[in-house]
Amino acid sequence: MRHSGERSQFDEWLADIDVSRVMWIILFVILGLIIAWGIFTSYYTVQPEGQAVVKRFGKVIAIKDPGLHFKLPFGIDEQEFVPTARVLKQEFGFRTAAQEGTSAVYRKSEEHRDESLMLTGDLKVVDVEWVVQYRVDDPDKYLHRVEQVDKTIRDISEAVMRRIVGNNLGSDVLTIKRVEIALNAKEEIQHLLDSFDMGVRIGTVELQDVNPPDSVKPAFNEVNQAEQEKEQLINEAEKKQNQQIPAARGKAKQVVATAEGYRAERVNGALGETSRFKAILKEYKVAPEVTRRRMYLETLDKVLPSLGKIYIIEPGGQSPIPLLNLDKNNPVQNR
Repeated sequence: MRHSGERSQFDEWLADIDVSRVMWIILFVILGLIIAWGIFTSYYTVQPEGQAVVKRFGKVIAIKDPGLHFKLPFGIDEQEFVPTARVLKQEFGFRTAAQEGTSAVYRKSEEHRDESLMLTGDLKVVDVEWVVQYRVDDPDKYLHRVEQVDKTIRDISEAVMRRIVGNNLGSDVLTIKRVEIALNAKEEIQHLLDSFDMGVRIGTVELQDVNPPDSVKPAFNEVNQAEQEKEQLINEAEKKQNQQIPAARGKAKQVVATAEGYRAERVNGALGETSRFKAILKEYKVAPEVTRRRMYLETLDKVLPSLGKIYIIEPGGQSPIPLLNLDKNNPVQNR
């Protein structure tokens, strides 16, 4: 009996409620939610490191710069953020695991090794680790031209790097051609990306580390040491060559100059003797007796001083006693 009394009172209370008032309350609540939803979906903020691609029913209508912007609510307009001001990168042969202070921690697994092991033109295996850095130039093309943009960039970069390494000698890849390989890879990757019209601009391609595989590192180090010793010996030989060849050339020039001087002296002497002989001949034709006597006396004047002391002793006479050393100042006679 008690339950039936309470039931009747509840029914009376329900009867007193105005059904239309409840409907209006529900309508206002729904309308408020719609207005709140419209307000919250009518604006958006673009972060400083990129741009937003605004689409209306899937069609691109605008590209907005960083800042606060408004749009049509209720999902009519949608925006998609693209980091156009950020430098993006793809790592090959390793991955950046964490950042500890000012230095990064890298890790390398067998999966990463499959990316970095390459065959060179002389059939040697090298382990090449490199990084491709790029930026988004056109957000619309970046989002809609190619599906799976990051995977496409990775596949293109790996294919280009393998082709370039395969066209070079292993020793060149490990030593002198690292910069050249990176520049060529950048140009070819950019050319392929432009052909796909992806809206991506390659910044740099850097070879982080190029080494022989771990299993052949000891042998490679021995070969490298032998190459260094070879270069050292070649440098020393070139040094000696650069020292001795100029000295020999200088000595040869000195000998040639001495010979030319001797030749000039002999020629000039011969020409002088010839002129003297012609002059004497001319005088001899004019006065033969006088010229003959003069030549005789001049010859005696040249010959006698070189004979030294001459003693004329009569037969049976005694040897002369030298009282005075009259010829002490004559170097010719003292010989």
